[in-house]
Amino acid sequence: MSDPVAPTSTLAIGTTFFVHNSAYDGLPKMFPHIQFTITGMTTTGDEVLDVALAKIGAKALFTKELEVALHERSVDLVVHSLKDMPTQLPPGMTIGAILEREDPRDAVVMKASLAAKGISRLEDLPVGAVIGTSSVRRIAQLKRRFPGLVFQDVRGNLNTRLAKLDAEDGPYSALLLAHAGLVRLNWHSRISQTLDPDTILHAVGQGALGIEIRADDALVGSIVGSLEHRDTALRCIAERGFMRGLEGGCSVPLGVWSEITRKENGAIHILLKGGVCSVDGSREIRDELFVEFDNSTDYGRQKELAEGLGRDLGIKFVALGAQEILKEIRH
Repeated sequence: MSDPVAPTSTLAIGTTFFVHNSAYDGLPKMFPHIQFTITGMTTTGDEVLDVALAKIGAKALFTKELEVALHERSVDLVVHSLKDMPTQLPPGMTIGAILEREDPRDAVVMKASLAAKGISRLEDLPVGAVIGTSSVRRIAQLKRRFPGLVFQDVRGNLNTRLAKLDAEDGPYSALLLAHAGLVRLNWHSRISQTLDPDTILHAVGQGALGIEIRADDALVGSIVGSLEHRDTALRCIAERGFMRGLEGGCSVPLGVWSEITRKENGAIHILLKGGVCSVDGSREIRDELFVEFDNSTDYGRQKELAEGLGRDLGIKFVALGAQEILKEIRH
């Protein structure tokens, strides 16, 4: 592929991530004549650490400041954790690429003193043990499955959270975190348990990175589009379609699980499971749908079918009464 930009061109990447990933590593390798600069930024969600996420009451907590910089052209593209991106982007903005996904499941990080005693699972903890998490989704689903555990809010960056966990006089027995975030920050060794989808459905887009660009910037679009991981994109498009259909956000206990299978006959099979759970865990709706199409189907059409899968599952959930649970949560 020839480089579409002059050798002296510079593109600025805005991000809240301070770790290497395929966006930073891949672009310079694919376009060696372009200088990519990284602008580290913080967002409202990063700065307001003394209030639970669900109580802040604002949308795009982890994306707004980056989108302002993109709109003002101080950066040319921004890298988000896809799970933080609203399903409705600001006018003039679009997702230029979705990168290959890490493990999207949720993980348990046990207090170091408990892990040393061989306690590694939520099932091993006594009644009344305190679990730290800032996610309503995680609390709702796990309250249903582990009614004897107590869930308390915990905020801050990963180092801060781990310090609070391991403090001798700290209240937490374990933390609930995204497996992908721990891996990206090289904290593999602290993962005590990775929770399967039968136990908890993960957040929409969890484990994937999304690159947001200006919709009218064809040049940057052609550059970042080369990073798109199609299987990840199709799965995440289906998940976001489901969330859009239910008008959910990152503060709503809406969970998903998706799988993509390429069959011997060339067919692509996408399975999407969804779940909506009341905050107290007393009511839960779970269901699933799939779509299948030939590998020769145009990629644009594949994305439409994935979006339609999510939308159809959302319609099914409405019929099952999911809106009643979501209305109760909003109140």
